[in-house]
Amino acid sequence: MKGLILCAGRGTRLHPFSYSQPKTLLPVANHPVLHYCIRKLREVGVHDIGIVIHPSQVQIPPFVGDGSQFGAAITFIEQEEPLGIAHAVQLAQPFLQDEPFILLLGDNLLMDSLHGLKRAFSEENSDGVVMLSEVERPQDYGIAEVQEGRLVSVEEKPRQPKSNLAVIGAYLFTKSIFESIATLQPSSRGEYEITDAIQSLIDRGFHIAHAVTSGKYSDVGTIDRWLEANRWVLTRDLGVTHQVGNETSVVNCEIVGPVLIGKGCKIENCRLGPFVSIQDGVHLKNCTHIENSILLENSSLQDITWKLTDSVFGRSSNFEGHSTDSSGVFILSDKSSIRIPAVKREEL
Repeated sequence: MKGLILCAGRGTRLHPFSYSQPKTLLPVANHPVLHYCIRKLREVGVHDIGIVIHPSQVQIPPFVGDGSQFGAAITFIEQEEPLGIAHAVQLAQPFLQDEPFILLLGDNLLMDSLHGLKRAFSEENSDGVVMLSEVERPQDYGIAEVQEGRLVSVEEKPRQPKSNLAVIGAYLFTKSIFESIATLQPSSRGEYEITDAIQSLIDRGFHIAHAVTSGKYSDVGTIDRWLEANRWVLTRDLGVTHQVGNETSVVNCEIVGPVLIGKGCKIENCRLGPFVSIQDGVHLKNCTHIENSILLENSSLQDITWKLTDSVFGRSSNFEGHSTDSSGVFILSDKSSIRIPAVKREEL
């Protein structure tokens, strides 16, 4: 069995951070989302993994390498136009050949393992499996209809959902999926939808099984979801403790876990946590309180006299200054700088 991870999306909802790096490399608990996907595949014995990227995503291949660090073999496949999940799968057919494969979306995080997919595939002798989870806003997802324990339909972002069971970005397919993809027409979004390909299989009498997960998952596609994923991964990995990387100095600080601090950081006179991820090389000094936030590598915060929460600070960004407000929310992109109060410029 092979694995396929899709990473070629534009990531527009994560601007400004996805301007400077692909969204699948953005860190959750200080590890890129893509690394979690690779590890999920390795947990179920998948060794041969294809990663679909856009040609502009030149950072991904050197970041992942040949896969040896994960005990895997990585093959990169280019998708020049963002024409949908089914289109990306079709491009990967020469790599996948006739083998069954697990498909993951590269910006999705799953708490549960993929053993449920493999189990449903083998026990039900199915032609494919989709992973489902209950959601609060089914109109925002591809939604499955299950009758008497059998999957009978899937529909992408329906106006009138038939259930609250969403297809959450983990699938197992056999080579029969390629026949369905070949018959597709673009949807109203101009994309070849994987839900349409699955429905085509069902309509033609193929047995598509399903596995329902109750574990946490997140589509790391917006700032809010990125922060949400960071919270539950930190909680899963650290509980209420904190972890400090090598060559990091922490002086006169109060830390309320879970908090993860990377290597080579300098932190002084700060209150941190809960739910804070700090990447390598970050400098913090005199910060009254930082909570539920992500600080990317080499960012710097100094003399922040109020509570910062629900914030993201980009790589090599700089933020300093005092305010009379009691709290603040900031989304600061790479190499940006804010100083409060503002310093007046001399008139030319």
